[in-house]
Amino acid sequence: MDGPLPVSCDPLTALFKRVRARTEALAAGLSDADATVQSMEDASPAKWHLAHTSWFFETMVLARHVPGYRPFDPAFDFLFNSYYETIGPRLSRPRRGMLTRPCLATVLAYRQHVTKAVADLMGTRMPDGVASLVELGCHHEQQHQELLLTDILHLFAQNPLAPAFRTPPGALPAIPDRPAAMGFIAFDGGVIRIGHAGGGFAFDCEGPRHEVLIQPFRLADRLVTNAEWLDFIADGGYRTPLLWLSDGWARAQAEGWSAPLYWQRRNDGFVSMTLQGLRPVDPAAPVTHISYFEADAFATWAGRRLPGEAEWEHAAGTLAIDGQAAGQGNFADSGRLAPAPASPAGGLRQMFGDVWEWTRSAFLPYPRFCPPAGAVGEYNGKFMSGQFVLRGGSCATPAGHVRASYRNFFPPHARWQFSGLRLAEDA
Repeated sequence: MDGPLPVSCDPLTALFKRVRARTEALAAGLSDADATVQSMEDASPAKWHLAHTSWFFETMVLARHVPGYRPFDPAFDFLFNSYYETIGPRLSRPRRGMLTRPCLATVLAYRQHVTKAVADLMGTRMPDGVASLVELGCHHEQQHQELLLTDILHLFAQNPLAPAFRTPPGALPAIPDRPAAMGFIAFDGGVIRIGHAGGGFAFDCEGPRHEVLIQPFRLADRLVTNAEWLDFIADGGYRTPLLWLSDGWARAQAEGWSAPLYWQRRNDGFVSMTLQGLRPVDPAAPVTHISYFEADAFATWAGRRLPGEAEWEHAAGTLAIDGQAAGQGNFADSGRLAPAPASPAGGLRQMFGDVWEWTRSAFLPYPRFCPPAGAVGEYNGKFMSGQFVLRGGSCATPAGHVRASYRNFFPPHARWQFSGLRLAEDA
């Protein structure tokens, strides 16, 4: 990059600069080896995340809307395409960890090349629709910032040295031995409206806004904690098939699940691999790195259930969402990079940040959903099969990235994300 980007008061330009810089700050300190290795098929190397987010801007914006644009390296179109069938062939996902070349320094140079080209384009009168593509690219990159963190955690968890990715600023606050008692907040049933209401960015799968009938319900005022999960383990939760869905029990048996991912039993209790390295399990913090199957089994054991996504969004709509998204929740920007215990204050807590909350809702299109035309139409719609919805964001989610209408989704066996649960019950 030829010097710093010019200062701009344009909100989109500011967002673009902030997001691009944040991704590189997250990767700072990683060695070329750290950034290259792929620990499992569901995870991608940090170097690939750095390159793919640049590929998105180069392919969707620059190549199509900058006359005479010359790509940084034509081979990157094959190496760093993720799943866009309409764009062309690509390196298969399980082989991303084989990319010893290009090296990390070349990928960072690629980022600089793309960042400058997009910034130059934004300094001109952009063609119709380009601004929305740039905005989509920024939010897409924020998703990959979170994936970079979760994938690095999985990678470092395979290392016998249990290295820390980042040391949090200052000492972590003192924590109680046990969490405060869980309470439940009642909500009336009726016809409600869910989905993005307009006014700001949203992914296509968050709409259209529509009416849903819900029954009266109660929602837990905080997330389920590690202490409560320890009770589930001690009571034979992983050994009792009547608690589990059939597919979940089969998966748990086949993979030997006996605790959340990253937990290790020691003589004096459990420890867990975290982004700060190996640490004792915090009993008051929200349980995380559990699958939908585990969350559902725990809810059954507790005599309750998971909330539906409409219930969750209805409850979240009673909160000051803007305030939460601005940083009041425990997001990645706090530097903690781990779920935090609930505050002692009453009312709904931890709805945003800390852990993604499994719902019992399948990831399906809303009524009258129609994906956009062209390659960006492959962004969400093609995955509306075999996935479950999670809500609320996590400690690895960038602040300001989530909304009450935000629909994350993963297959029910996924465990490597910061995923936890909140209980619900019929009223």
